[in-house]
Amino acid sequence: MMFTSNMTYLTAVVLKKDADAVTKELLKQGVLDFVRVSELSGGSDSRLKSVQVAVSTARITENRRRIEMIMGAGRAGFRKDSSASIDDLKPLNLDDIEKKLGEIATASQKIREQQRTVQQEIHKYEDMIRQLSLYGSSESISAQGLRKSSEYSFLTIKTGTMRSDAVSTFEQKLKAYPSVSLITGTQQDRTSMLVISLRKDGKQVQYLLDAAAWMDSEIPIASNSQQNIKEEALKDMQNQIALLKEQQASLGRQYETFIDDRREWFQSNWSLLTVNELFYRIQSYFSATDRTMLFSGWLPSELKSSLESGLYKAAGERCFLEWHDPVDITEDTKGRVAVPVQLKNPGFLKPFEMLVENFSLPEYGTIDPTPFVAVFYLMMFGLMFGDAGHGLVLVILGFIGKFVFKKSRESSLKLSSLILYCGLSAIVTGVLFGSYFGHPLFPPLWFNYHAIIAGHSSENPGIKSIYDILLITIYFGIAVLGTGLILNWVNLLRKKNWMKLVFDKAGLLGGWMYSTGIYTGFYFAEHQYKTLPGQAVLLAGFGIPALILLFKEPVFLILSKKSGVETDKISLSFLLNMLMEWIVELLEVFSGYLANTLSFMRVAGLGIAHVSLMIAFFQMAQMAGGAGGEYSLWSYLILFVGNVLVIALEGLSAGIQSLRLNYYEFFSKYFTGSGRAYSPVTINKRF
Repeated sequence: MMFTSNMTYLTAVVLKKDADAVTKELLKQGVLDFVRVSELSGGSDSRLKSVQVAVSTARITENRRRIEMIMGAGRAGFRKDSSASIDDLKPLNLDDIEKKLGEIATASQKIREQQRTVQQEIHKYEDMIRQLSLYGSSESISAQGLRKSSEYSFLTIKTGTMRSDAVSTFEQKLKAYPSVSLITGTQQDRTSMLVISLRKDGKQVQYLLDAAAWMDSEIPIASNSQQNIKEEALKDMQNQIALLKEQQASLGRQYETFIDDRREWFQSNWSLLTVNELFYRIQSYFSATDRTMLFSGWLPSELKSSLESGLYKAAGERCFLEWHDPVDITEDTKGRVAVPVQLKNPGFLKPFEMLVENFSLPEYGTIDPTPFVAVFYLMMFGLMFGDAGHGLVLVILGFIGKFVFKKSRESSLKLSSLILYCGLSAIVTGVLFGSYFGHPLFPPLWFNYHAIIAGHSSENPGIKSIYDILLITIYFGIAVLGTGLILNWVNLLRKKNWMKLVFDKAGLLGGWMYSTGIYTGFYFAEHQYKTLPGQAVLLAGFGIPALILLFKEPVFLILSKKSGVETDKISLSFLLNMLMEWIVELLEVFSGYLANTLSFMRVAGLGIAHVSLMIAFFQMAQMAGGAGGEYSLWSYLILFVGNVLVIALEGLSAGIQSLRLNYYEFFSKYFTGSGRAYSPVTINKRF
């Protein structure tokens, strides 16, 4: 857990007749991160040929994705981590699968088209309601007024009469278009009607009206139906929308039944396609001679014996396996073949591993920063968001997120766990500060944060003012930066990079000057900012390392010449460049470490802001209360809204600032993010 997983490189040769059995074993174990053999030789070995797989991997992938797309459209959805095992590796008949998928796609597309059509009808009726709502009151409706008003609308509104015996046929045919028809009266063999339709359907509707012997006329002013005609039209449209939504829901149930009836076929064939896709992807990494197959790749050293015995068994002992150290492969290929990186942490650290991977993967063989990030991130968050009540809310939100996203993406689940951990950290610091939703319900175990900000006693003689809080965060920053320096020295020792270990600004000389700077700063402060340490201390702490740093370039020049590397000759320009680089590096050391350390004061800044906001909301609640200082309903509402705002805004700010301090202050001291992720071809979810 301290370092990235140790890797081993495998080069294997098997007989062609054993290739399928060996491929199956490789897929079963799922631990090899393949590297093409041609990459080892730089593609210069003409004796090796690429293997032509029996089935097109692209074709398999396309059909697998079609199944995922069809099932994903259903209510139950589709999870790519659905069970698939090596037992699903069977002969593949892509023609039959494609034929069946084509039939399913055609049938499902018909239902989808019906749903789309119904939804378009709903939108049309909703537009008609919006348009009709813009008209005046129903009492002013007349044929002339409606026609004039509809000139600038998407609607066509007609009032008139038609033959009574044609009404039923007309209304039946009118259902083919989004429309409303209302009977407003009957006189002898003529029926008075109001017809509303979309302007774009005007010609078709007019054809139906002509067939019913339509005659335009105004609605009689004295008509009893005059008063509620607009409301009736709107109600009719809303009824049409309700019927269409019911039809839409019925089509949805029909589609779900259609998918569920074929779910078993989908699942079995998805598994079949997935396993075959991985099988042929493995074989695509093979290289071939006339009688043999060659492949190579990386795997964690701890899995070497398991894979070795499995391959020997699969090939009937007819294979040759050669194991290589990562250093040898890197040197032989001159860095063309990079060693993959696997971070191996227990499950509870996975959210913090996500934060590390979001920045970059560490270089192979270096320290895995995940445990340190977990500790420092939670400490930073707790100091900035120290309230047990607010922390409890985050814990609850974290648990809810873990439940809601249990079957969702893994990143959402990790984020929920991170929120839960941050809440626990806030509860711990809240108890230390005696803060429960901004109120001191219980005595603090450390000091009363709210009391200090309000100008009262902190109940701890060691913490008397805001300056003491700032000092705590400076101590914390020194601890974080010091840890980063030590991790950097460990990494450089493992890589045997002696030059950087000594001369780098995050190396021994940089740490030497930083520790002297810390001592000098505290000494200066303790002596009322009037006295610096003695000259001997300053000379030993700053002068000697600065002088050694001046000889960085000459030492590098000497070591390069001993290694046979061509370097620049010592000249006036070389000496001037050396002097300028020395001055710049000294400025970087002094200004950089000072800025890095003071940057941690933002931890105190956000903590103070958190407390100040809660104090402000409590004061507002008191102002909104009664004359006797009792809280009113408005007071409690202010406190509720205030707590919600503080949890949301301060929680987000504390999370971002904790991440920033880890990335730009802590990581900058030791992190080399040049690794690539270990990515074996596998059906096993653990990778």
